[in-house]
Amino acid sequence: MIAPGFEAVAEAFATEPRGGSALTILRAGEPVVELVEGWRDTARTDPWRPDTLVQVYSTGKPVIAMAVVLLADRGLIDLDAPISAYWPSFRAPASVRQLLSHTAGLPSFPVSRPASAFGDWDLLCGDLAEAAPEYEPGSVAAEHALTYGHLLGELVRRVDGRTPARFVADELPFDFGFALSDEDIARCADLEFDAPDWPARNAGAPGSPKERAIANPPGARDLAVVNSPEWRRASVPAVNLHASADGIARFYAALLDGSLPAVAVPQYTGPDLFIGEDVTWGLGVQIEPDGTWGHGGLGGSAGYADPARGLAIAYVSRRLGDFAVLDRVDAALPR
Repeated sequence: MIAPGFEAVAEAFATEPRGGSALTILRAGEPVVELVEGWRDTARTDPWRPDTLVQVYSTGKPVIAMAVVLLADRGLIDLDAPISAYWPSFRAPASVRQLLSHTAGLPSFPVSRPASAFGDWDLLCGDLAEAAPEYEPGSVAAEHALTYGHLLGELVRRVDGRTPARFVADELPFDFGFALSDEDIARCADLEFDAPDWPARNAGAPGSPKERAIANPPGARDLAVVNSPEWRRASVPAVNLHASADGIARFYAALLDGSLPAVAVPQYTGPDLFIGEDVTWGLGVQIEPDGTWGHGGLGGSAGYADPARGLAIAYVSRRLGDFAVLDRVDAALPR
């Protein structure tokens, strides 16, 4: 559906079909744009549906961040306390607030592990507990590309008792999740690359913070891994949220209307060594100079809030490429 005034958005969405994608825009919690196109499978036989789930990579980071923010809002976590206050074996002298804002200095898993380690929560959390920070906590940001979800998720588990996947399912009842059931796996779309060199284009320069952060464990950019049932049943909250566009948009609508605690509160402004440019981090979201805030995901998905216009916007795609579609949609929004 397209509400009056949003016709140009529909044209922007249709300009370059991705062979399987969806766009949802809510205004004051009500849909003004609901569009889907393409298929869920690479053979192009199974049409994309409004409830199709797809992995959205880092678009999901604010969801696991919200789990911690909710516990803080309930007085169960002090954001300025050291992580070790809740996780006694944790060695790095970083606070929960620094972790939420990607300044904890732990952007990479410290021990080389195979892709199968993504299925072993305790193993990877144990590695992180023993790790020394790569940078002095609080001194600089470096997006915790793969580690963010295990660090925050283990805090949730230790404070609340529920696994991060269970906590999200219980407390954030939107159409998304980690550690999927077989029923939800049946709704998933398969990812594909926009070109064979996509993994190499997104690998980062050799030895760079980005390259080190996303290379270990391997597999997060391997279609054989991320399209597998084993991956979809695993909990890798930094990158493997599977979501519909509606689910992400409604999450941001709940942030805009105050149903969820605020996260667009600046915590750090300066260089991010992973992203390679200056950013402003809130509590799990990036805050842009134009006042919008949210998070994009590797491959082109994104969810964000535009508070000046009261819009919650979510775009998801199974074709891993760039942000060109979202840029066109943003430019077409009524001013």
